[in-house]
Amino acid sequence: MRLAIISDSHDNVPNLEKFLDWIAKEKINFIIHCGDLAAPAMLTKGLAPKFSGEIHMVHGNVGDPELLERVAKDLPSVTVHGMVGEIEVDGKKIAFTHFPEKALELAKKGTFDLVFYGHTHKPWEEVVGKTRLINPGTLAGMFYKATFAVYDTKTDKLELKILERI
Repeated sequence: MRLAIISDSHDNVPNLEKFLDWIAKEKINFIIHCGDLAAPAMLTKGLAPKFSGEIHMVHGNVGDPELLERVAKDLPSVTVHGMVGEIEVDGKKIAFTHFPEKALELAKKGTFDLVFYGHTHKPWEEVVGKTRLINPGTLAGMFYKATFAVYDTKTDKLELKILERI
């Protein structure tokens, strides 16, 4: 299965729409959002109604966590995991959070195959023990080019996508 991993979308509607168009063409039906969606309308009017697959997300440091959780309750395809998400997809144990320090702590546990995080807006990958620690960058394109990641659970291949090139 292919997963799309995004972070730090910060209310950038045009970038979100371009991303959603691309993953629809690619038949990707699973999104992990590593925080800083910002306004809940990005979820209720942008992400959820234009995407039919599963959406797993965590809180960041921008936006109202209680409001986000309240609106997500009416969206069956959306799961808000709080500050840390832990899921298993095709036998891959995956954790995700917004903050790099928490991500590093999760990676050091050695219980996850992959740990995704955001906050810095800078795409990054490193290996901690046997865990891949990955930042998909910023979908909003703030401070760095707009990017996201695609991970294939079958091939274990991770790709960084630069939004302006898709």
